[in-house]
Amino acid sequence: MANGSKNLLEISGLKKYFPVKQGFLGSKTGNVQAVDDVTFTMKKGETLGLVGESGCGKSTTGRTIIRLYEPTAGQIIFDGQDIGKLSQKQLLPYRKRMQMIFQDPYASLNSRMTVGDIIGEPLDIHGIAKGNERMDRIHNLLETVGLSGDHANRYPHEFSGGQRQRVGIARALAVEPDFIIADEPISALDVSIQAQVVNMLEDLKDKRGLTYLFIAHDLSMVKHISDRIGVMYLGKLVEIAGSDELYYKPQHPYTQALLSAIPVADPDSAKKSSRIILEGDVPSPLNPPLGCRFRSRCRYAMDICKEAEPVLRDVGAGHCVACHLIDR
Repeated sequence: MANGSKNLLEISGLKKYFPVKQGFLGSKTGNVQAVDDVTFTMKKGETLGLVGESGCGKSTTGRTIIRLYEPTAGQIIFDGQDIGKLSQKQLLPYRKRMQMIFQDPYASLNSRMTVGDIIGEPLDIHGIAKGNERMDRIHNLLETVGLSGDHANRYPHEFSGGQRQRVGIARALAVEPDFIIADEPISALDVSIQAQVVNMLEDLKDKRGLTYLFIAHDLSMVKHISDRIGVMYLGKLVEIAGSDELYYKPQHPYTQALLSAIPVADPDSAKKSSRIILEGDVPSPLNPPLGCRFRSRCRYAMDICKEAEPVLRDVGAGHCVACHLIDR
C-alpha cells in the first residue's frame, strides 16, 4: 500500500489536444480533445490505476505526463517541479527519475539492437556506467526480471512476448527511477503470463520503493495491483477512489457499467449479477457533446446533463466523482 504523505506527482488541469488538418495547405479544422482538464495527485510509493475504454485518453495522459507528448495546457508537477514547461535539456535529469513500460513489448524494442544494448542505452544516455560495470549492471537487471545474463547477446525476435516485456521492464529499471508509467503492460501477453508480470511489478515496487501509474482496461487486474483507481471517459476523469471503495461502491454510471462487465467465475453469482449494457457509440473527441460527455449513453441522463459539465468533487474519504446525480 501507499506510504508517506508527500505527493510525488500533481497533475492539474492537464490537456492534450491534437490538431486536425485538411487540404493541400494543411489548414487546421479542429482539435481532437484526447485529454481534457484532468487533475489528480499521487503519493510516493502509491500505485494509481487508470482505466477506461480504448480511446478514452488514458495512454495519452501517461505519455503527456512523461513529456513524450507536449501538453496543450495544465501543470505536471513532479516532486515539486513543474516539468511541463521545461526544455528537453532541463528535462533530462527528470527523465532519469521517470520511466515508461510500453504496451507492445516488440514494437517498443529496437529489433536491430541486442538486448544488452537496449538495456544499456539509458545507462549511456545518463552516463551512469561504462565498461565492465555497465555489463555487470545489464546482467543484474536481466536477472532481476527473471532472465539470464546470457540473454544480453540475443535480439528481441528471439524471445517470447512475456520475455520481451521483461526486457522492457529491465530497460525502465536501468536508471533506478522513482516513478514508472506502465502503459497496458500486460494486454499484449497471454493470460498465463499476465499474472507473472504483475506479481513481478509488485515485488519490484516493494523492493525499490517505486511509484506506479498503471494504465489498463482490465478492472479486475487493476484492482489487484492498485491502491487507488481513476476512471476516464472521453478525455475526462469521471471518478477516482480507493481500489476497494471504487470496486464495491462505484458512484458514476460509467464506472458501474465497467464493473458489471467483469466476468464472474462462480455460476451462481453470475446468475445473480446483472450486466449494464451501454447503448450507442462513444462520441467523437473531435466534437464532444456539451455538458456531461457520458450523457448520450447514460440511463440516468437529466436536462442538466445537457447544460452543465459536472465537476469532479469529493463525496467523502477521497472518493471523487463527476456526476450530476451526486448533487441530487
